[in-house]
Amino acid sequence: MGVVIVMALGLSVYLRLWTIDYQISNNEAEFLRRQFDIANREAVDESAEWRHRFDEAEERANKCTNELNKVKVSLQDNRAASVTKRLDMLQKENINLLERVEALKQELETEKLKCNTQKV
Repeated sequence: MGVVIVMALGLSVYLRLWTIDYQISNNEAEFLRRQFDIANREAVDESAEWRHRFDEAEERANKCTNELNKVKVSLQDNRAASVTKRLDMLQKENINLLERVEALKQELETEKLKCNTQKV
């Protein structure tokens, strides 16, 4: 009978130790779960922050690219207008010079005729 009592006491001590260990393990699991949730939230927040920074940088880069394209188009338009204006000016100058050459040819012919009439 003493052996049965000792076995019963041993079993009760073992069950008590097991419940204490289970409670500690359960508390540790809950603690680890909370720590994981906190770390997960921090990681998500950091990821969102980096995504926001990336979006801002991409927006600035797109804005700069658009402005650069506008400047290029504007420069090309200005160059085209400048070239057209210069071409018009050169064409007018060419017409004036051709008229002057024609006038000088006529003057030369007139002078030749004068010279020929004076020789005769």
